[in-house]
Amino acid sequence: MKRLELIGVEGIGEVKLGELVGKLISDACSRLNITIVDSDVLVIAQKIVSKSEGRMVSLEEVQPSERATELGRELDKEPALVEVILGESRSIIRTGGRALIVETHHGFICANAGVDQSNVGLKKVALLPADPDRSARRIREEIRSCTRAAPAVIISDSFGRPWRVGTVDVAIGIAGMKPIKDERGRKDRHGYELKAAVAAIADEIAAAAELVMSKTDGIPAVIVRGCEFEKEEGSAQELLRPPAEDLFRRF
Repeated sequence: MKRLELIGVEGIGEVKLGELVGKLISDACSRLNITIVDSDVLVIAQKIVSKSEGRMVSLEEVQPSERATELGRELDKEPALVEVILGESRSIIRTGGRALIVETHHGFICANAGVDQSNVGLKKVALLPADPDRSARRIREEIRSCTRAAPAVIISDSFGRPWRVGTVDVAIGIAGMKPIKDERGRKDRHGYELKAAVAAIADEIAAAAELVMSKTDGIPAVIVRGCEFEKEEGSAQELLRPPAEDLFRRF
């Protein structure tokens, strides 16, 4: 019988600059009598990773450019916030309403370059990790050092989606798993050869974990147990659609 288990890791507390996220999670699991195993996938909210890496900005220290001031007026956003978003962006994809859709330096297409104002204090914002894959690999090694287990690690963040209402969590950093499940060429139960069966399994796991991981309940890490995945070094870059194939950019 197939069974998927989502285990919220509580008691991690407020993460500070320089703290080892992997050790904090391992210590919390120890207090909760949770044993991490190699077959687990550990999903970690981007916010605590950014806090530990010092990816925080005080808006009071930001001097908006003329472009940021103009966009802020157009989008009804604070110019200092827009300046930070522009600094984290490779290019602007869309503007309209209050939305600023950009391509980040990582290659992610998302709102506001992932710059987040929640759970960081007044007049402060959190930026995405500079290299989320590298962060995931480091956290995995920290957990291995503390527990002798090496689960796959996903760093997740909430992204909106074209043509769909609401956000879902997706993988922005990966270590220890192949993020894509490609079943093309296999046959279904009726003998039909699958031609488009490519699943973003890392995103699916991140979205499932978000059901337990809450912005208000203080659960920034979730162990996903019972999910089948292919082990390899992995990278969230594998999930990015090439620009030439991205229909969203053509409209």
